[in-house]
Amino acid sequence: MRVFAGRDPITKKRYDLTEIVPAGPNAERDAQRELTRLVHQVDEHRHPRTNATVNQLLDRYLERSKVGRKTKNRYRELADMHIRPLIGKTKAGRVDGEIIDSLYAELRRCRRHCKSAKGLIDHRTPRQHECDDRCKPHECEGLAENTIRQIHYLLSGAYKKAVRWTWVSVSPIDAADAPAPSRANPQPPSPEEAAAIVNRAWRNNADWGTQVWLTMVTGSRRGETCAIRWRHLDLDNRVLHMQKAIAQDGRDIWETDTKTHQDRRIVLDEETVGLLIEHRQRCLDRVHALGVELSDVAFVFSPEPDGSAPIRPDTVTQRYRRLVQRLGIDTHLHALRHYSATELIAAGVDIRTVAGRLGHGGGGTTTLRVYAAWLSEADQRAADTLSGRMPDRPVALDPAQRALVSPEAVFEQVAWKVRQQVLDGALVDGGPAPSLKEIVAEHGVSMGTAHRATELLRAWGVVTAAEGRGRGQRGTIVRPTEEPLPPPSPPAAPNHGDTAPGEPTALELRVLCLGETVRTVTAEADPNDLGQLGQLLKAAARRHAGPDASVADYEMEVRRAGDDHLITTFVAI
Repeated sequence: MRVFAGRDPITKKRYDLTEIVPAGPNAERDAQRELTRLVHQVDEHRHPRTNATVNQLLDRYLERSKVGRKTKNRYRELADMHIRPLIGKTKAGRVDGEIIDSLYAELRRCRRHCKSAKGLIDHRTPRQHECDDRCKPHECEGLAENTIRQIHYLLSGAYKKAVRWTWVSVSPIDAADAPAPSRANPQPPSPEEAAAIVNRAWRNNADWGTQVWLTMVTGSRRGETCAIRWRHLDLDNRVLHMQKAIAQDGRDIWETDTKTHQDRRIVLDEETVGLLIEHRQRCLDRVHALGVELSDVAFVFSPEPDGSAPIRPDTVTQRYRRLVQRLGIDTHLHALRHYSATELIAAGVDIRTVAGRLGHGGGGTTTLRVYAAWLSEADQRAADTLSGRMPDRPVALDPAQRALVSPEAVFEQVAWKVRQQVLDGALVDGGPAPSLKEIVAEHGVSMGTAHRATELLRAWGVVTAAEGRGRGQRGTIVRPTEEPLPPPSPPAAPNHGDTAPGEPTALELRVLCLGETVRTVTAEADPNDLGQLGQLLKAAARRHAGPDASVADYEMEVRRAGDDHLITTFVAI
């Protein structure tokens, strides 16, 4: 039996439903029954109208889908790696729930879809290379459930379109077992860890410290923070307009809408506004030194002095990862969103306001789109509450001076060793300085690291350019007048003596108001610097009683971290 079922929408050729009944005494009756069934399928549109394969369905769906650019690229990658090799040549109309379940089972078994693991090698890189101990015999490892769930979403969307296009009568995805969603398990850093993170970020660079602080306060996504322009900040009214985000796929970056496609407004606290004002002044100083202007459309956080380009989201993630690794804290950048939400909820802020600040799609999103709701009393209270639970703002050191006291990066350690050679007499005053090539050969670093080390030596006054020579040529050694500093070492045993002036150290500060302890914080500062202690006491007073707090009612006991010995009791007069 052959029944005409229309034209194939892919090939435009005639499409027939066929059935063969074997010969026998009841063949005519069976044939009539099958013919009736086929005709009913055609009349009720319950038959596949095409011989198109899953590959053709995916191509058509990805061509017409309206998902974002990064999502579409991710779908293409999943289709090429996991769907096409396994069921791509199968006719779309012949795929059923059993085939989909078998596909998911194979994805859980091995992500490389090996027939046999015997003789296969898991290479460290797909590029041409010489194998070493990092290239190991293949071990089957399945895909993560979240990845399989993304594949499920891709197939579900494709087959929904196939049903709408009448390529198939029903979607086989509905008959398959969908991968279970992963359970939410937010693990924000503790307040102590958050304090250590923001202090270390501030020590490394004031701009970087400001970005980490703002991410922690607002709970913004990394792409949203990277996309903030100066015109998005209304510092007079303490409002941040979160309108755009920076998306990245490989080396390509572009500006897009926020995840919820909303203009989100976040109220800022006074401390954060002060930080942003200082950050803007630093940006103005840089552009004025170059003879250019800082535009309102410039990015707040940018690798360019004029803010013409945004910082890459992957760069932020990698820098934050290195930061927490140095501190020995197991966390990631997105956990700062969890930290912000956890602290607000713990402070009693209602869920609707928290969801609005973070830009979550649920929790009363429609109401939160209204501008008046964002500037409600609850959001004002949320900004002040989160500010009060933030770690104390650290006192920023000049990067060159900080590297002289505690060199951390490789180029800082190289510069410190060269400086030590000067102090030891190995390099004489007035003699030639090590060239970039000599630094590379002696310390085993790259040319870029050697160049940064030389620039740091110039900032310390150890090396200066010789007269009549260009930049990058050999200079002369200038012997510093100060004594050599000891090399970085693990924390020593507690010392109850006085701290040398100008030397920052980890302090434990107990703040008292009218004789009653109201706050205990840790900070890195010079216990003999009255200006630093005054700033810390004023900040603690504002966090305890608000901006109108009288600092005369407060005093601060200063101790070294981990030591009960009282260094001094500071009172602002």
